[in-house]
Amino acid sequence: MAETVGFASGDAAAWRAALAAYDRRLAALGKPDLVDADSFYRHDLPPLLRRRDPEPFLAKPELVRLLQWKLSRGKWRPRLMDFVKGLEDAVVESASRKAFTALPDLGRAITELTVLKGVGPATASAVLAAYAPDVAPFMSDEAMVAALGNAKEYTLKKYLAFAEKLQTKSKVFLLILTCLIRCC
Repeated sequence: MAETVGFASGDAAAWRAALAAYDRRLAALGKPDLVDADSFYRHDLPPLLRRRDPEPFLAKPELVRLLQWKLSRGKWRPRLMDFVKGLEDAVVESASRKAFTALPDLGRAITELTVLKGVGPATASAVLAAYAPDVAPFMSDEAMVAALGNAKEYTLKKYLAFAEKLQTKSKVFLLILTCLIRCC
């Protein structure tokens, strides 16, 4: 089974194989800091945020770690990290509370987070995806290219188009699963 899959594919087994290869492919990049940061983002941060329900928030040190993860995946932008490290703890907590409360309204949720200096739509999407991945996909370079073509435009408008495309794909897989369950 291939470890990559085209976005248009409806082959659930191919998607599962690509997902199963994720950790090995990440380690093969030879970036140990990325492996640790990715573990924090995928395994530690989501349950931490959910434990704070019904009023979840992101603390500033968590935002710093999330940004380290995001930047280690792509182009390092030290100014963004300087901006985020300069934010007040209370401001980060307040903005993230408002953003999580705004869900499932992605436009409003992204807007609540992008008031933070150094946080654009892509970083805001990472924050939201850590808490509600079923509603808010992470706007990574790779996912943007796969879903929208060569469209690395990191705006709210482009994020909303990206999220809609991924939610539509999710509904296709749900329909396939429903048919399989009913037919078997």
